[in-house]
Amino acid sequence: MLDKLLQTIDQGQNQSIEGLKQFLRLPSVSTDARYAADVVGCANWLADTIRKMGLDAQVHPSAGHPVVVACNDHKPGRPTILFYGHYDVQPPDPLDQWITPPFEPTIRDGAIYARGAADDKGQVWAHLQAIRTWQENGGLPVNLTMLIEGEEEIGSASLPAFIKSHRELLAADVALASDTHQYARGLPAISYALRGIVFMEITLTGPSHDLHSGIYGGSVPNVANVMTELLSTLHDEHGRVAIDGFYDDVLPLTDTERQMWKKLPFDESHFAAGLGLSPAQLTGETGFTALERQWARPTCDINGITSGYQGPGAKTIIPATATAKISMRLVPNQDPAKIAQLAEQTLRKRCPDTVKIQISGVTHSPPILVPHEGAPIRAAIDAMKTGFKATPTLIRCGGTLHVVPMIKSLLGIDTLLVGFGLPDDRVHSPNEKFDLEALHCGTRTATALYQNLAGVDSFK
Repeated sequence: MLDKLLQTIDQGQNQSIEGLKQFLRLPSVSTDARYAADVVGCANWLADTIRKMGLDAQVHPSAGHPVVVACNDHKPGRPTILFYGHYDVQPPDPLDQWITPPFEPTIRDGAIYARGAADDKGQVWAHLQAIRTWQENGGLPVNLTMLIEGEEEIGSASLPAFIKSHRELLAADVALASDTHQYARGLPAISYALRGIVFMEITLTGPSHDLHSGIYGGSVPNVANVMTELLSTLHDEHGRVAIDGFYDDVLPLTDTERQMWKKLPFDESHFAAGLGLSPAQLTGETGFTALERQWARPTCDINGITSGYQGPGAKTIIPATATAKISMRLVPNQDPAKIAQLAEQTLRKRCPDTVKIQISGVTHSPPILVPHEGAPIRAAIDAMKTGFKATPTLIRCGGTLHVVPMIKSLLGIDTLLVGFGLPDDRVHSPNEKFDLEALHCGTRTATALYQNLAGVDSFK
């Protein structure tokens, strides 16, 4: 049966691409209220598309954007799989940097270019095509529940309450998500860890209004100067985050992981060149490789600083306020609530009395480490071998998926992170893409994975 399904998928690649184009034309930007109707329209389109595959699909309201939940005919004695994806996308800005319009999907250089192509519509579409093929050939061999939300790009704020109120509907043996990526072209990957995150905004206030720098300079606090000095204390000379207690709970890398990652085809010179840097310009925590820093070490980064005059030409003022946005990526065993508290305490302690400090907008999500041994992961590895015709590697991921620890804490199940994208897909950036080969191999992988999971006896 599987060979027949894979042959059908191989023959239907053009049809799959045309369907994905329809999905990508829908500007489902969750963070911008101007797109609210488009987000709802995308949810309805998605539910209609899934219904045509023979599943019962419903658009559920939430405190924010709607959630699409779909189920096939659940039969006793079969494992239940909870598929997670998201239909919302990042804003397309800056528009002038797109080669082709972000919501007019375009094929070039073996890829489809559009906002959401890889994150996450293209990867969701690969599963939908696998499901459609199964449904047209006797039906899926597993009980499947699909949870596709519209707020992932804004932190999934409404999802915890939705899951809590729909626990029975979403109950499953294991969750499955395709919102990560391959290690490299030709080397697929399964992720088994995600970093968590703490985000906060820092505002410093000095005088009651902007002041003439000639008249007042040297006699009043300059909040821009103070902000840069304060932020400069967040790292020491060895690249470590200089927040008291920051590393207390960090789970160390195992020797097995380090040896496994050393075998990966990673070249720091090539990595740096792809970012427009030289190897000498790479920075980070002393004593760790670039991969180890990205996947298994915590960080603290300034995401933006605003103060004073930002327009063309000169305006010589002493600004009254300065704002900085910072984020901290966390690794397994770090508690985001504890880290947020430690960071706030450290910043308040180091801030001079000459200015007022306000910390706001604190959000966080925990890191997660999922099992990378056992029958479910073997089922995923074998499926990727079938889909990509290559043995996948096991990697950690430096990014954050709020839903994975959420599913673990609220539903008590682990998530298989089987991603199809590529590291150079420019997610969240202009000219986002999804390789057509990745779409095709991902569809083959998903098709095989549902069969493999049907034969798993234990998901513990």
